[in-house]
Amino acid sequence: MRAVSDGPKLEIQMLHDRVLVRLSPEEGERRSSGGIVIPATAQVARRLAWGDVLGVGNSVRNVKTGDRVLFNPEDQLEVEIQGEGHLVMRERDIHAVATERTEHGTGLYL
Repeated sequence: MRAVSDGPKLEIQMLHDRVLVRLSPEEGERRSSGGIVIPATAQVARRLAWGDVLGVGNSVRNVKTGDRVLFNPEDQLEVEIQGEGHLVMRERDIHAVATERTEHGTGLYL
């Protein structure tokens, strides 16, 4: 019997409209625009999260590998790859894309 780690390494290829995202590291406590410290344990409402796109399916139109995307992490499927947690979602579940190649946007920058 052979262990899984002894086999050849397989490349992950996303299908259709699926996007593979790695969550950005949590920042812990944060500050409001007025300077008030908000602890990491404080929950005001459901919070959207930023993540980095690691792969896209062939039907994805507006997101590219390397983009930062804004999404709701509670509605996504989680998968572990090489001991690290990643999320799989449909392109339509992404709320915003932060990228340098945008032709038109909000005028806001990260």
